[in-house]
Amino acid sequence: MNPEKGLDPAVYERLPRPGERPEGELDELNRIWAAPTGIAKLTAVNNNYVGVWYVATAFLFFILAGVLALAMRAQLALPLQGILPQETYNQFFTMHGTIMMFLFAVPIMEALGVLLLPQMLAARDLPFPRLSAYAFWAYFVGGLCFFASLFFGLAPNGGWFMYPPLTSTTYSPGINADFWLLGIGFIEISAIAGAIEIIVGVLRTRAPGMSLREMPIFAWGMLVFAGMIVIAFPAVILGTLLLELERALNWPFFDPTRGGDPALWQHLFWFFGHPEVYIIFLPASALVSMMLPALARTRLVGHNLIVLAFLATGFISFGVWSHHMFATGMPALSVGFFSAASMAVSVPAGIQVFSWIATFACGKPVFNTPTLFVIGGLVTFVIGGLTGVMVALVPFDWQVHDTHFIVAHLHYVLIGGAVFPLFAVFYYWMGMTSRRALSERMGKWIFWLMFLGMQVIFLPMHLTGLMGMPRRVYTYMPGRDFEITNMISTIGAFIFATGVLLFVIELARNFRFTVEDDAGNVYKGGTLEWLPTGLYSTRSIPLVRSRYPLWDDPNICKDVEEGRYFLPNAPTGHRETLITSPIRATPEYIQIMPGPSLWPFLSAIFTAGFFVIMTVQAYGVAVFSGVLAILCVLRWMWDTDRPVAVEHVDIGAGIALPTYVTGSRTHGWWAMIILLIVIGMIFLMAVFSYLYLYGIPPEFWIKPADRRWLFPIVALYALAALLAWLGRHVLTRKRVSTWAPSALLLWGMVAAAAAFVIDFVTWRTTRITGETSGQGAIVHALLALQGCLVAILALMGGFLAARTARALVTKPRNNTFDLITLFTLYLAGQGAASALLTRLVPGGL
Repeated sequence: MNPEKGLDPAVYERLPRPGERPEGELDELNRIWAAPTGIAKLTAVNNNYVGVWYVATAFLFFILAGVLALAMRAQLALPLQGILPQETYNQFFTMHGTIMMFLFAVPIMEALGVLLLPQMLAARDLPFPRLSAYAFWAYFVGGLCFFASLFFGLAPNGGWFMYPPLTSTTYSPGINADFWLLGIGFIEISAIAGAIEIIVGVLRTRAPGMSLREMPIFAWGMLVFAGMIVIAFPAVILGTLLLELERALNWPFFDPTRGGDPALWQHLFWFFGHPEVYIIFLPASALVSMMLPALARTRLVGHNLIVLAFLATGFISFGVWSHHMFATGMPALSVGFFSAASMAVSVPAGIQVFSWIATFACGKPVFNTPTLFVIGGLVTFVIGGLTGVMVALVPFDWQVHDTHFIVAHLHYVLIGGAVFPLFAVFYYWMGMTSRRALSERMGKWIFWLMFLGMQVIFLPMHLTGLMGMPRRVYTYMPGRDFEITNMISTIGAFIFATGVLLFVIELARNFRFTVEDDAGNVYKGGTLEWLPTGLYSTRSIPLVRSRYPLWDDPNICKDVEEGRYFLPNAPTGHRETLITSPIRATPEYIQIMPGPSLWPFLSAIFTAGFFVIMTVQAYGVAVFSGVLAILCVLRWMWDTDRPVAVEHVDIGAGIALPTYVTGSRTHGWWAMIILLIVIGMIFLMAVFSYLYLYGIPPEFWIKPADRRWLFPIVALYALAALLAWLGRHVLTRKRVSTWAPSALLLWGMVAAAAAFVIDFVTWRTTRITGETSGQGAIVHALLALQGCLVAILALMGGFLAARTARALVTKPRNNTFDLITLFTLYLAGQGAASALLTRLVPGGL
């Protein structure tokens, strides 16, 4: 079967007919996919469980952040209020922004991806269910610990953007800022884990026949969303690491008196921060595009244009980050470029808006609750987009920068572009996870309270900002005409909160979680998530031939439930799903999926413990927790690369697929490549930081004194890469034991470690230390990054040796061996590039 040509249409004729499947197959599927019960349910990895937990936790953080916002609005209702002291107010607005951006907006989109994507793609689950479980538990535990800092006097107070020097030890001497830096860095790791899961899931677990052309538009949105996370989030991970190193070790990355620059933080943060707005908006936009056909009773207008708009938004958004830095005195050329990019990014957003309007115009919409939330979100988002174009004009931005006008613009975009669509999602897809649908009558009350409350809060706030009221201030003096608009905004906040409270009551009344006996397709959608489902998602994986299979094939639900499509049973006796080609979705092999496990749960608990305990500077306990986390991860990974006894299985229509493959076809290989892109982006951001600080006045930079070591370092890294490549080649030889290729790979690891040790030691013998200047700080930061990779490689080496000793490294190819080889090759390349950069710049050969 050629993956590039797709499935032969005649395949459908060879699929089973009713009555051709044994009756016991369904019972076997239920047994294999059953989730644990009682307290053991914490070990469940099924996407329908983890996804619901994920969404519920993100919504909890939305409510908690909203409570903080109500307290702030009460404080600002009148001048010189004493409801919140200044320090408490600073903590509240910092936590409100941080929770909404880091703990609600991005996680709930990943949560919906975990919950909905397997059903939309007709996969049994995403390819790394234990990784999804780990990402959720890490987010759950880390997020709750972060919020709890409010009750222990540890909450940060430097804003969700944490600008230095405000957050340096001089002005923030306690551990509050450290709690933010370590906590957010940890939460971003969870986000990246989810992004890897989503990318591989969308590209490799689609139903047969679901080519990129037929792929649901939500899958397109999530693919761009996850890709943007992979590119953008490494910048904030590096930024938080650098700022924490400055605070902990006195390395002056952002100290201008020693060759640092506080603007470097802004570049790193906003390279992540502005694309994050589109990271939030794109999945919500894709969800709207999924709901509209059912709500308007017609097919989506401009499907291909919307996909192109997603791709264009993802690309242009990375040229907009300095939009937030117009007031920092950037060169005129840079200001002009970023201003133009800020206006250009509105074009793909406009394409989506006009496509939605055209869909409504061509159809016969029913004005139910999801429709109202979609229309309300559209109106609100357009207003926010128009004010966004206004602040893209530099002279106007100079006038309203850091005023309440910007607060109003931001909330119009985020609430209109994400929150209202999410409430539409809750109503539209609730029937997939609950025995009861939500009440339409109550839903309309909720919508109007939220919509009117939103306008009452933020529409007057534009005027408040134009009158000159700065943001992030806890009070204001009387007699400045701020009283009326602030009181109106506060009243609106409580109207909005009333709508949210009614929604919580509505959930308590009607939401009853289920994975089988659900309310069903209430709004008559035409995509695959409305197929009959169980613990195993779909009984059989259908052959997809259109974008709206349920509309185009009225019998598909019955045929799926009767097992007339692919993989209707469990031929290997394990959890399985189909892995298909990335473009045309041609079946390639059967993935054996891991079942419930305690190890991802424990890994997340101990990982969270490491970061939280590190914050309070109990370093011994933190290291112990970190070691336990590593051991749990290694134990979790031990069972994930084992061939099963059945080498090939019949999935239906006479198609036999292998159950174990290696190389670039595997989902594990794709995940490792994406992980290396993440690591590479962290390194590229570090290189950017190095070159940026190099532009600081030259008295802070000196030529390295030990360039004679450059050749040995690069040569050792090259040797490491060569030995790793040879080991993978030798593994294919039949007459060679598995210890020979493993030994070559292990010796390659030794060479890489030796190169790093020489690099590190020779730098430590110079007068350039981490404390002396920005040069020393960024050089040692690059060494620290490389040292982390070497430590990970050492763990991989021990893991490989243990698996070789237990005869688990298979010949002629093995996935564990392949992935460790990939990591070694990347490490060698990054190490050589880092050594060349730091020893040749400044100066030259």
